[in-house]
Amino acid sequence: MAGLYFEDFKPGMVIDHAIRRTVTETDNILFSAMTYNCAPLHIDAEYSKNTFYGQRLVNSMFLLALVAGVTVYETTLGTTLGNLGFGEIAFPKPTFHGDTIRVQTEIMETRLSKSRKDSGIVTFRHVARNQRDEIVCTAVRTGLMMLRPAAQA
Repeated sequence: MAGLYFEDFKPGMVIDHAIRRTVTETDNILFSAMTYNCAPLHIDAEYSKNTFYGQRLVNSMFLLALVAGVTVYETTLGTTLGNLGFGEIAFPKPTFHGDTIRVQTEIMETRLSKSRKDSGIVTFRHVARNQRDEIVCTAVRTGLMMLRPAAQA
């Protein structure tokens, strides 16, 4: 299991995720279609070339999902009990087809669950950058994480 248990997370810990992903036109069109997001800024090249971006933007919800997904292998794979919420989400710069996204995670806070004996709560801050080192997404995520099994403690 690649994921970390609650006890492995320490506030201030920083993880530079190994997986990077180049966003494609297909990613953007399929995600927009699957989520019924018909905003022309995502799916209409002719419309978008007349905007101040001059091209289509990658759907920000796809970007947020990508950012969360990239972090799974090195943080929560097999050790999470679920996301409790996302907050403080921002998209300071646009993402375009062909941009390569990389993600860094900082552990902001950890605490034992007050209602469950088998888990703790971890607050993650994810920062995504493109190939130009521009920040394109930030998000704070709270996850319910498994405690290390007693036999491994």
